[in-house]
Amino acid sequence: MENLEVVIIVVFVLGIITLFSLFVTIKQGSIGVITVFGKFRRILRPGLNIRIPLIENIHSRVSIQNQSVELSFQATTLDQANVNFKAMLLFSVLDQNEETIKNVAFKFVDEESFMTALTRTIEGSIRSFVATKKQSEVLSLRTEIVQEVKKQLDQTLEGWGYHLIDLQLNDIAFDETIMKSMAKVVASNNLRAAAENEGQALLITKTKGAEAEGNAIKIAAEAEKVASQLRGQGVALFREEVAKGMSQAAKEIQHANLDASFILFSMWTESIRHFAEHGKGNTIFLDGSAENMQRTLQQLISVSKGSTLHTNKEDK
Repeated sequence: MENLEVVIIVVFVLGIITLFSLFVTIKQGSIGVITVFGKFRRILRPGLNIRIPLIENIHSRVSIQNQSVELSFQATTLDQANVNFKAMLLFSVLDQNEETIKNVAFKFVDEESFMTALTRTIEGSIRSFVATKKQSEVLSLRTEIVQEVKKQLDQTLEGWGYHLIDLQLNDIAFDETIMKSMAKVVASNNLRAAAENEGQALLITKTKGAEAEGNAIKIAAEAEKVASQLRGQGVALFREEVAKGMSQAAKEIQHANLDASFILFSMWTESIRHFAEHGKGNTIFLDGSAENMQRTLQQLISVSKGSTLHTNKEDK
């Protein structure tokens, strides 16, 4: 009787255990992999699932969330310069199809082996690309390196059930010796550019100065030319007006039966008055005696007669 009770209790406990093991919960962001006696059977979606106790075994839970890993490695350029890379990989399971989950679960012995293969493959791809470039080109090829790696790895990773979402090259640095030499090259290039710019600026300044000086000389010459023309015109007009005035005065004197020497006397006195009014410190010595005035008038009359005679000859 006691043995029967023990059997019933054991069966009851086993039934409870079997009942609880019948239900399996898969967390969000994961896919359960079921095997039967070590062979893949099916997958379990997130949520509450039912399995056959003692027959179906949960082999693993595959994360379908994005995963990241940091890398640090060295590559060599075409001109034998060592480049140190620090990168961040972002990857995830390709999709939630059964075949994809099966590849993720069984392609590698464990997750550590997969991570080793993934990082070494990416490092090798980057090294192969960098080996075809010179050190002066590497720093400006971040985007090209990422594109080249993704192009080479997409098919390989798909075979493993993954795909590369992003590759970020956070730091690209050369050895200290190379960095110093590169800094010197940049500094010398900057100095050369500064010297060239300074020379160009000086050339432009001198050119503009010469152009301005030339324009100033040209303007001054044009102004002097116009001024000379105006002075000549003024002198000509003055002479013309003087001639008209003297001609009119001669007619008036002739009409009044006066001596023509009166005009010369008037010109003499006007000249003396003009010298006195407009002189600026210069001294002009004139003999104001009656004898000198008479002598000067005779000379002026002689000049006037000579001019009249010359004019008559030209008219003939």
